[in-house]
Amino acid sequence: MTRIKTTTISAAANMNRGAARSKRYVDDPEEEAGLLDGIEDGEEERASPRTPAPPQSATFGPKDKSRTIPFNTPEKLQSRYPPNIVRNQKYNVFSFLPVVFYEQFKYFFNLYFLLVALSQLVPALKIGFIVTYIAPLAFVLSVTMGKEAYDDYKRHQRDKEANSQRYLILQRDSFAADPSSAEEASYLSTHANTRSVPSSSLRVGDLIHLEKNQRVPADVVLLRTSDASGTCFIRTDQLDGETDWKLRVAVPETQKMDERNLPAIDAEIYADPPIKDIHTFVGTFTLNKPPSAHGDQGLPLQDLPPSVAPLTAENILWSNTVLAAGSAVGFVIYTGAETRAVMNTSHPETKVGLLDLEINKLAKILCAVTFAMSLILVALNGFRGLWYVYVFRFLILFSSIIPISLRVNLDMGKTVYANQIMNDPEIPSTIVRTSTLPEELGRITYLLSDKTGTLTQNEMEMRKLHMGTMSYGADAMDEVAHQLALAFGAEQSHHRQGSTSTGAQLASRGRRDMSSRVRDVVLSLALCHNVTPVTNDDGTVTYQASSPDEVAIVTWTASVGLTLVFRDRTKMELQTPTGARVTYDILDIFPFTSESKRMGIVVRETQTGEITFLQKGADVVMAKIVQRNDWLEEETSNMAREGLRTLVMARKRLSSQLYKEFSSQHHAASVKLEGRNEAMAAVITEFLEHDLELLGLTGVEDKLQDDVRSTLELLRNAGIKIWMLTGDKVETARCIAISTKLVARNQYIHEMSKLKTADQIRDQLDFLQNKLDCCLVIDGESLQLCLNLFQNEFIEITTKLSAVVACRCSPTQKADVARLIRKATKKRVCCIGDGGNDVSMIQAADVGVGIVGKEGKQASLAADFSVTQFSYLTKLLLWHGRNSYRRSAKLAQFVIHRGLIISIMQAVFSAIFYFAPIALYQGWLLVGYATMYTMAPVFSLVLDRDVNEDLALLYPELYKELTKGRTLSFKTFFQWCMISLYQGAAIMIMSLVLFESEFLHIVSISFTALILNELIMVALEITTWHVYMVISEVVTLFFYVISIAFLPEYFDLSFVVSLGFAWKTAVIVAISTIPLYIIKLIRRKVAPAASSKLL
Repeated sequence: MTRIKTTTISAAANMNRGAARSKRYVDDPEEEAGLLDGIEDGEEERASPRTPAPPQSATFGPKDKSRTIPFNTPEKLQSRYPPNIVRNQKYNVFSFLPVVFYEQFKYFFNLYFLLVALSQLVPALKIGFIVTYIAPLAFVLSVTMGKEAYDDYKRHQRDKEANSQRYLILQRDSFAADPSSAEEASYLSTHANTRSVPSSSLRVGDLIHLEKNQRVPADVVLLRTSDASGTCFIRTDQLDGETDWKLRVAVPETQKMDERNLPAIDAEIYADPPIKDIHTFVGTFTLNKPPSAHGDQGLPLQDLPPSVAPLTAENILWSNTVLAAGSAVGFVIYTGAETRAVMNTSHPETKVGLLDLEINKLAKILCAVTFAMSLILVALNGFRGLWYVYVFRFLILFSSIIPISLRVNLDMGKTVYANQIMNDPEIPSTIVRTSTLPEELGRITYLLSDKTGTLTQNEMEMRKLHMGTMSYGADAMDEVAHQLALAFGAEQSHHRQGSTSTGAQLASRGRRDMSSRVRDVVLSLALCHNVTPVTNDDGTVTYQASSPDEVAIVTWTASVGLTLVFRDRTKMELQTPTGARVTYDILDIFPFTSESKRMGIVVRETQTGEITFLQKGADVVMAKIVQRNDWLEEETSNMAREGLRTLVMARKRLSSQLYKEFSSQHHAASVKLEGRNEAMAAVITEFLEHDLELLGLTGVEDKLQDDVRSTLELLRNAGIKIWMLTGDKVETARCIAISTKLVARNQYIHEMSKLKTADQIRDQLDFLQNKLDCCLVIDGESLQLCLNLFQNEFIEITTKLSAVVACRCSPTQKADVARLIRKATKKRVCCIGDGGNDVSMIQAADVGVGIVGKEGKQASLAADFSVTQFSYLTKLLLWHGRNSYRRSAKLAQFVIHRGLIISIMQAVFSAIFYFAPIALYQGWLLVGYATMYTMAPVFSLVLDRDVNEDLALLYPELYKELTKGRTLSFKTFFQWCMISLYQGAAIMIMSLVLFESEFLHIVSISFTALILNELIMVALEITTWHVYMVISEVVTLFFYVISIAFLPEYFDLSFVVSLGFAWKTAVIVAISTIPLYIIKLIRRKVAPAASSKLL
């Protein structure tokens, strides 16, 4: 059977594309019925005279994902494409146990304990209770698995909710049901039959009906909208992070049809293979039998060619966008994993803190130490007898060197830190979503931040209007309104009176000249834009445009009296301060692009027929277009210094003759096949863009989030390098970088944009290498080029800069930058953002922070920590992060010391007793040592603090100390090993010296000295004593004394209560602890810690 093929069609064949497809699909119904090969081939031959066959390329590989989809798509074709299912889960029922076990046992720590626990099943190696080895491991694993299972279940719930949202799909009419009333008949004449399906059941080729505020479930071609003009607005905040509404246009051919006719038309859509880029789409819509192409008998006329319309990104609604107004019908082209939204999100990997990795390294060293000690003890005994069994027995005896309780303690510590963060009243509504990472917050070196909605509130406000000789600030806008009312009032009276001037009128001409200038600039601002007024259900009017700056300006013109009341694609209506309405025809629009940096419009006033070309844009391009002046450059730099976004407004009056000439040449250029854009730009430059009359300069402010400036300054002083990655324009990002004080005052800003060649990039990088104190501003294209050509050099140089601003970044680029910084510097990277476009970056970072913002909760749900404001970051990093890291580092080393000291004692004991692998402490003593007798005091280290909160935030330099990682390093680890060696040996040897006559009491003496030693060590080690620590010390000691009475097999009560026992134990403890206390005092005097200098 002939299969429906998806083909890659060469550029030469593009013209034949529409014609060719009608042939390929002429037999779909027969094919569905499953005709025999021969008959089908005959059908193909019979159809062939209708259109020429396409030049089919030979590469019909399964890799080619471009597609041609007919309306009423056959089941067989639909089943080729992925199902429309959202899936964010990490595991399924079968993979859960294997994957979780792998994740756990790939840590040397856990693997070591598993092997020790299993060794107890061999009788020759059995030492003590088997439960003492297996219980701790089982506990750690069950806690971890429980947490993972719960997190994944939550993800599953969220997926299920998304997959079960219901949508209406259009079906072909079934003529069985007769309408019961005239009303129903009229409804059915324009509306199609629909049925409701869950989002997960949508297939490629389905026609879907969307209502206002419905989320688009798959990538669809927009066929028809409820708006007669064939346009609709969508919100794309979850896709690209921009909160303004975007205009989308329906396919003109289908917009003309009724909704009920859409499922029955003979048409097909070609779409390119799915890619990540949300700004480009290449496709065509082919209507094989145009509705008019029917003869008298209703038979199709053979000779009418199919009509082919191009499809671009503005005809597409991407999945995860929201229909903002009206209703729409779309044709599904990409589903599930092929949608742009899914292709732009990366799968989250399990994040592991650096501290955990460091401790894993130390565990390996300790394991080597254990093995070495075992071998040495067997070697000293001369490898007698079953020496290899003795090696293993020693290994198991010394297994407490690597304490499993370390994992338990650290995990419990993390839970405590997470609770402290969530219950901090100064950072309300902060949520810890990944509780394994609080220590990472204390070691951040790079902070990558989004701009819109993270540093700014994304609320624009017009703050300044400058007109050369006059300037109006935010507090003088009522004066603008007054001048405007004067101008429009005078205009009306002028029309009424005729034009004879009296002396009094001439005297007020200076005043009128000023008001007419205000009128000119305000009127131009009210006309030159892409804003559409939309009436809401409650009667209020909101302005929608692709740029929030434009909305701010139009809102401002309304506030001073000139209101935009109506707009479609051909005309615009304004209401003047006197209440009259003025209508303008829109003749041409030249939209804003990042290359042109300007936007123009040609309008004709319907009353007078006067044609005007209005243009507004960035000062860099407008300065060359407007007439000579002496103030523009100076004023724009003044406004930019205030952090305002500037736009230059200019106009040119056109005679109808000039416009006619321009129009014909512009049309001729627009149908060229090669160099079309350049030709059109040349015509615009020749006729319109020169000697424009400069009307004024506007300054719009993007309000910053609360306390952004002070937050960034604190973080910079804490040694954190800040990068701003945004999808916004270079000019805007530059303004925000200045107004947030990301760039220090008078700091040089170096801009890298529009770079095209390797040589240009090399020159720029050489320049940067010699000027590392500047701030770099780079656009997306140049960034991509740098990453492709000079990845290592670029990252190496930019990571040394104090600040970097990357503009026009795609979500994937943001994530790539985060990964590259991590890889190149081996330092910790934190990413913070608030929109769906920041999710990839947040997941790629060591620590992801999401802000619950106006753009929804997508970033906050994907992040490790969720906050409600950017300024909460200072408290999160400088206080909670710093404390978490310091405490965990201290706790980890103390727990290692606790295990090491008992192993040293075991080694000394074995060495004295003829190297016999016999346990010094058995059963309950060992169990109690790691739990009841020392757990609470040691765990009280997680509440330790060296400075109070105010000092930590006042001196961010304290944070800088931590990023060097000196709190837990090989040096500190070695110091703790030496302490353990000294104390273990001191306690054991002194016990043997002082109690040689009572040799059998060695266990009770040394164990009591050991417990007291550990309690005193906690008190010495903690920086600030707190209530919990004191209580835990006292209670633990009390428990120990009582438990002696219940363990007669280890303790001889009559001996324990004697005076000799008491003083000898005191001497042993003094010898093991006092030298350390003296060393600590000397160090405090000679080399005090940074924090102690502030106290």
